[in-house]
Amino acid sequence: MRQVVGAAILRAGAVLAARRTDPPELAGRWELPGGKVEPGESPEDALVREIGEELGCVIEVRDWLDGEAAIGGSHVLRVATARITAGEPRPREHEEVRWLGADDLGDVDWLEPDLPFVRQVREVLVSTRSAAGGLTARPTRAVFFEEEDARAVVAALAEAGWTGDAVRERYHGEDDDEDHPWAVVTDAPELVLEVLVEEHDGWLDVPDAPVGPPAPLDLPSAPRRLKRPH
Repeated sequence: MRQVVGAAILRAGAVLAARRTDPPELAGRWELPGGKVEPGESPEDALVREIGEELGCVIEVRDWLDGEAAIGGSHVLRVATARITAGEPRPREHEEVRWLGADDLGDVDWLEPDLPFVRQVREVLVSTRSAAGGLTARPTRAVFFEEEDARAVVAALAEAGWTGDAVRERYHGEDDDEDHPWAVVTDAPELVLEVLVEEHDGWLDVPDAPVGPPAPLDLPSAPRRLKRPH
């Protein structure tokens, strides 16, 4: 069985999901990005290489999640948690990438082999949130027209002890020269970010909070066999 590796890239209480563009039967569905391990290559090295090729950023592989999932009859998927050490993820081979918090994971149509790992990722995100005092159910997000404002907000958050990242989101095929706003994604509560938004001429982009405790993800207990070429 040839090994396929996927990355659960974690940042500010969220995981990075990527939407496929091919093959046609899988286009529009979501996955944890990654690809095949080449002969003579370690799973860790393969994952770093694949993320560099697919998203144009550098990651550090942290811990491998439990288990593996069959992809057709000839491949098997393993997934590791990871963090970005350089660059920003921009889709090169996918249609879109999106940061999803623990309560957002059921909002996208995941490929079946990824589902058991998505369930584990949710547990990681929830436990991280609990360790931080349960301050936020999903990353808080603010938008700014100017990079200078976004970077200033990230610096202010860091001084206050919060994690924040300035992200310029682009979709597959868009020109890098187009005028895109900057987003700050953070684990800080909305009230903290709201003050900085007022100071730096931005606006909050926070989904409506769910009423009551979050419902469990409606995920199958085992993946179906599915051919997913990379």
